[in-house]
Amino acid sequence: MPRTGRRSLPAAALALAAAGAAVLLAAAVGAGAGAASPALAAAAAPAPAVAAAADLDPDLIAFYIDLHKNPELSLHEEKTAAKLAERLRKLGFEVTTGVGGTGVVGVLRNGAGPTVMLRTELDALPVEEKTGLPYASTVKAKNDAGLEVPVDHACGHDVHMAVWAGAAARMAQARSGWHGTLVLIAQPAEEVVKGAKAMLADGLFSRFPKPDFVVALHDSPRVPAGKVSYTPGFILASSDSVDVTIYGKGGHGASPQSTVDPVVIAARTVVAWQTIVSREKDPQEPAVVTVGSIHGGTKHNIIPDEVKLQLTVRTYDRAVRQRVLDAIARIARAEAAAAGAPREPTVAVVESTPATYNDPKLTARVAAALVRRLGADNVVEARAEMASEDFSEYGLAGVPAVMFRLGAANPEALAKARAAGGELPSLHSSLFAPDRDPTLRTGVAAETAVLLDLLGKQPAR
Repeated sequence: MPRTGRRSLPAAALALAAAGAAVLLAAAVGAGAGAASPALAAAAAPAPAVAAAADLDPDLIAFYIDLHKNPELSLHEEKTAAKLAERLRKLGFEVTTGVGGTGVVGVLRNGAGPTVMLRTELDALPVEEKTGLPYASTVKAKNDAGLEVPVDHACGHDVHMAVWAGAAARMAQARSGWHGTLVLIAQPAEEVVKGAKAMLADGLFSRFPKPDFVVALHDSPRVPAGKVSYTPGFILASSDSVDVTIYGKGGHGASPQSTVDPVVIAARTVVAWQTIVSREKDPQEPAVVTVGSIHGGTKHNIIPDEVKLQLTVRTYDRAVRQRVLDAIARIARAEAAAAGAPREPTVAVVESTPATYNDPKLTARVAAALVRRLGADNVVEARAEMASEDFSEYGLAGVPAVMFRLGAANPEALAKARAAGGELPSLHSSLFAPDRDPTLRTGVAAETAVLLDLLGKQPAR
């Protein structure tokens, strides 16, 4: 996949026909929750800010709170999946459950036209919530290792699900304004980057209508609520989780001469790994090598037999990715050999997902639809990040795909934090909490606008 640089959205792509778009959007918003903004009905009027959108359905807020209070771990999202499936059934979707594990697929056919897939995720994280919200999660569950852990939607998948459900309702109620087939999927196990592959392997693109476009959003604590951002080309990096075990010869800490100390080998290895990014690749090709875990030994005066390390590797380019992974293994072996270790380290890539690439042509179209709905001041181009997502799998399966970001930060709090030289709590933080109502309102409006555009007419060829 060729890499593309940053691009500004062409002016022509933003200067879209307001008349037809306004009619469709007014129908969707009005059917979903009250009357449409008068500005939407005015063909020549500028696009309104999202603040002018119809109020959220109280039921959708209650649904979000329920999802937030009752998170489930990856591969165990049975109750969450059932809630989303039931909502789709009530809206008239053909619903199939158990796709790729706990995945849900809903199909709404509305005559001839394109097929568009909208994706949300089901799973939460093993994080203890510390937001102090009145509806904070207090859930604990056993992970796959049998350990009891706290569970929290610290990545905002509850936001994604509620917005997805809200957009589904508006699309179902505004069928006169679009044509084609809408496929909504609720994907399990995104946090362990297994769900997309599992759904595809279970026939997502063969048992169900194969989409012409795939769309998703992801909330962001770096974007103010009420705004969205888009990124042409690469938006997220590939991710590789690497397990390394360094072997030594244990013994008494007071007699190190009779041992081969794996703690010292591990320390030298961690330092040497830092030169991979700084000295073994082109500085213009991004990469991250982070050692997130290192464990060895049981007592002050005992040199252990082994030390275990866990790394995450982030890249965009496939060749850079392979070069980094090869260097990790080579350096680990070399440091062990230099110390006279009794055996070579084991190095295993245990979890990985490719970089997420936004189709540039589709990105321009999505961004233009968002500008029409939210206003130009509320749609911004953003740079790529080194975080990762298995949404990448849908694009690699041969379908043009776009993920855009949904602002989730309270604007005043974000401005204050940045004025002090900081940021608000990030995704995966125990303190992450979206600015709920503006985030949900913007998300529903944004997803609905994109779906109406993609299902409202065929793209220019």
